[in-house]
This record gives sequence, C-alpha cells and structure tokens, in this order.
Amino acid sequence: MRESGGSGGSAPGASTESPAAALRAALGMQWRAGRASAAGQVLLMVAAGAMPVASAWLLRAVLDALADRHQGTDLTWLIAGLAATIGAMSLMPYLSQYLSAQSGRAIERHAIAELFEAVGRLTGLRRLEDPAFLDQLNLAERVALSGPGFIFTSATQVAQYALTLTGFLTVLVVLSLPMAAVVLGATIPGIFIQVRLARQQAAIYAGLSHAERRQMFYAGLLTSYPAAKEIRLFDLSAFFRRRMLSELQVIQRASQLADRRQVRANGLLSLLSAVVAGAGLWWAVSAAARGRLTIGDVPLFIAALAAASAALGQIVASGSAGYQAVLMMRSFVGIVTASPDLDVPARPVPAPALRRGIQVEDVWFRYRPDLPWALRGVSLDVPQGAAIGLVGRNGAGKSTLVKLICRFYDPDRGRILWDGVDLRDMDPADLRQRISAVFQDYMSYEISARDNIAVGDLGRSEPDEPVTAAARRAGIDDALMALPRGYDTLLTVTYTDAADRDDLQTGVLLSGGQWQRLALARAFLRADRDLVILDEPSSGLDAEAEAEIHNRMRTHRADSTAILISHRLNAVRDADKIVVLADGEVVEVGSHDALMQRAGAYARLFSLQARGYADEALARPEGAHSG
Repeated sequence: MRESGGSGGSAPGASTESPAAALRAALGMQWRAGRASAAGQVLLMVAAGAMPVASAWLLRAVLDALADRHQGTDLTWLIAGLAATIGAMSLMPYLSQYLSAQSGRAIERHAIAELFEAVGRLTGLRRLEDPAFLDQLNLAERVALSGPGFIFTSATQVAQYALTLTGFLTVLVVLSLPMAAVVLGATIPGIFIQVRLARQQAAIYAGLSHAERRQMFYAGLLTSYPAAKEIRLFDLSAFFRRRMLSELQVIQRASQLADRRQVRANGLLSLLSAVVAGAGLWWAVSAAARGRLTIGDVPLFIAALAAASAALGQIVASGSAGYQAVLMMRSFVGIVTASPDLDVPARPVPAPALRRGIQVEDVWFRYRPDLPWALRGVSLDVPQGAAIGLVGRNGAGKSTLVKLICRFYDPDRGRILWDGVDLRDMDPADLRQRISAVFQDYMSYEISARDNIAVGDLGRSEPDEPVTAAARRAGIDDALMALPRGYDTLLTVTYTDAADRDDLQTGVLLSGGQWQRLALARAFLRADRDLVILDEPSSGLDAEAEAEIHNRMRTHRADSTAILISHRLNAVRDADKIVVLADGEVVEVGSHDALMQRAGAYARLFSLQARGYADEALARPEGAHSG
C-alpha cells in the first residue's frame, strides 16, 4: 500500500533562509529588473561618497592660500572647483531619487511577478489552508513591494558613506591618529545595538502578519457587497468594527514598542556622538593654539570629525535598516524557492486518454494529522464512459474524494489510478487538462460575462462562438445578451474598467441561479474532456430548472466518464452506478433499482426525499409553480 505525507515537499519557512541568501536574491533581482538604473545608482554612489571629501580638501586649500599670500596661489581654479563640487552635491540627491524610483518600479513588477509565479506553482491546496504559510505569504507580498529596492538602496548608501568615511578618516589619521581611533571605537556599541534592534523589529513585523491579515479581513467584510445584507440585517457593523480595531491595536502596540526601543537606542548613540565631538573640538582648539594645526587644518579637522562621525552613523543606520529588510526578505525567498506542494516526478508519465477507467484503491485521507479521517479505506471503480453518482450526508467524503481525483491532494494511504497509472506519477497540470468540473463552491469572478465563461478553457475563448455556444447550452445566453453591454458587461458593482469610466452604472449583479448557469457554461466550454465532475451543479435552481440543466448535462457528458454529486437523489438515479458514502466509507454500491430493493441507507434517503416532494406538491395551491 502506497503511503504519502500529502504535502509534497517541505513547506517554506522564513527562518530557514539565511540572510546571505536573501541579500543575494535582493541584489540579483535589482540587477535583473533594471541594469541601467542599477549601474547609474552605483556611479552616483561613488561620486556622492567622494564629493564631500573633495570639497573639504578644496576648502582647506582656499583657506591656506588666503592665510599665506606669499604663495601666489591662483584662487580662481580652487574656488571654481569648490563651487562645481557643491553644485554637483546639490544635484546628486535628485538624480539618485529619480533612478531609485525608476528601479523601484521595475523591481516591484519583477518581485510581484516572481512571487505569484511561485504561488502558481503550488498545484495543491494544503498550503492555502495553512495559517502559518498565509502569514508568510502576506509578509512576502509586503516585502516584494519595496524590500529588494530598499536593500539595494541601503547597500549603496553603506558603500557611499564608506567612501566618505575612508576619505575623512584619512584626514583624521594625518591630523591626529588618536582621534581617528576614538571615532572608530565609538561606533562599535552602535553596531551591536542596531543589529540587535534590526533582529527584534524583523521578528515583531513577522509576528504581526496574522493580525494584519485579520484586520484586512474585518475591513473587507465592512465594505463587502456580498456580506452587506447580513451585516445590516443582523446589525453586525459595530461588532466587526470592534474586532478590526482590536487587531489594529495589537499591531500598533507592537509598532510602538519597536519605536520606543529605537528612540532609546538612538538617544544613547547621540549622547556618545556628542561626547566624541566635544572631545575632538577641544583637542583641535588646543592644537591650533599650540601651533600644531594651521588655519586651514582647523576647519578641515572639524569637518572631517563631523563628517566621519556622521558617515559612521549613516553606515550603522543604513546597514541595520538593510539588515532588517534582509531578515524580512527571507519570507519572500522562502516562498519563491519552495519546493512544489505536490510531488512531481522528474519524468512524469503523460496523462493518457481515459480508455479503461479510474480505480480508487484503499484510499485513506485526512486534511491534517490532528483531524479525523475524511476517507477511510475507500475503494471503487469508475469505468470509462460510465456515470457514477456519489451520495451521502454532509461530511460523508464526497467532495473530498473528487478533490483527490483532481489531485488537489494526495492520499495519505492507498492510491488512485487513471487507466492503471498512479496520479502521483503524472504532472497535475497534465491530468487536469483531461477533466471538466462544476464545483459546488464555484467562483463568481468580478470580471466580464464573456471572461467568466472563457476562463473555463482559455484556449477556446477566441473567437467568440465557443463562448456564446456554451452560454446557450447552459441557458444563460438570453440573459447575458440583455445586459447593458451584453457579454462585455462587468458582473460586479465594485469595480469598473476603462470602458466604464464615463458610465459607472454599467456593472450588474446576477442572481444565484444565473451565476450557477454561468458556471455550467464554463464546463460546457471545456468540452471533450475525459472526465466530467458535477458537484451539486443545480443546487441553487428550482425543480423545473434543475430538470432542464440535468438534461443538458446528460448531452454534454454523453461521451465522457462522469462523477455526479448531489443531495437531490433524483438527480443521480439514472447513473450507471451509485456509491453511498457515510463517515468516509463506502457503505453501498449499485444501481438505483438495486439499492432501492436492498432497502438500505440509499433507499431510506430516497424515500424520505420523495415523501418531501410529494408533500410539497400536495401543499402547493392549484396553478402555482415551483421556484
């Protein structure tokens, strides 16, 4: 019996990624997203790091020339050079800001594309049910917006200030080696403090991801149209608002704690810098009084002392901020480098056209190790071309079995064979190309009516005829043609598109039954598939519409293998074989007539529903219609 861990590879985790890997990923992304802007920023960084040192030396030369008139130095070139340097220094921040914005936009596009490409590689559903993974994904999405660009900017700033520091430290070494050592030594406490703060703040922000998701959830509820009816009818606005504000308070308290730590640390470092600066000024004045420094040396020393201290402070600040961003970047790297959630062989077996059928062999499955078994040793055959009905109470395992056949999960034990090939030996994408489905929890996409059908098979959406033909088969064509812009009408009142800017009222909402027919149209568009899965395809329709839809679906699945799920047993009575599930186990198998003769679970459920329909018909006034 083949067993599976179910998750298909290890789940990503931010803590498992090294800071070095995150740094390499961020810098590599910067280079790939915009090489020209990255190169320009590096050149500007070199120039910006050297300019302050050059201007200080030029100022010293001017002052010394003024003090010693017998040198006969031409001040014109010195002043021109100093003015040019000052002008260039004033221009550089604007150029840097422009290039940073350009590269930031490119990086954001690149990072978001890379992140959601990685999410698209998750072909199963397990990780999307894992709160820890969703917290990490939320953090990674935030990091993707600015993290790589911020890390690159921090790295260039550190390099820029390092150049400035090198120049001014050289000045201090020439003028006073002990003072140069004091300035360097004073930065050591700052490095340790800022690195510790960066780690603490990164941990705080990572820990807040869940609260942020909850806050966004409550905020979304308060502005959601689908939720608006219940929220207003049950007077839930204040209830959800309190919960939203409670989550916001948690976020703000943690942020406030981080800010207080930062203020305390910066206060101590500023005090230390003031002491060092005061000592340096005292030494410079004393040395000048003793004749050890020239008139030009004094401002040069003061400028070098201030600039070296500032450069060291900026290196520590930019470095720690960049380090914090690198720590948070690990969540991004953890997702984009994660292994697939379903194991796919290096050389998967192509999914063959279904010729014999599907075999489910002793399948056990549960959604998490701490949850009860959803399926317990399920075995059944689905012959090619047959229609199989799955029936049972809620929670019996019907939809779970369908999810396993679609390979959204892998069984914990047992196996599922497609014409004798284990589903785990195939590429899930290849398998799913052979399946059409209408799920009970179908999607209502807030896009145009045409696109809502076209997503069923994007390869058949051009030209329009397949889409409209699918809509006609689902009985929704007339309703869509009557919309303000026909098939191009947006099925939402929440968004608009470019064509609606002058008429914001063109979006519409469909009824539940109309949405269900639209979901059926997707399945009709996805024609010629080997397996058709119909999971409660008519649950939102009245009896007459249900009968019509099932007649249409019989035609649609005439040449396909079909799995039918319905609580309305009349909808599956014509199936070739009916499988009754209870508590995750197969308890009965047979045709409708055979199961009725057996007088077991199926017969009891069918008779109960039949009596309900009969009572409803007797109670209905003469001339009244259902639905």
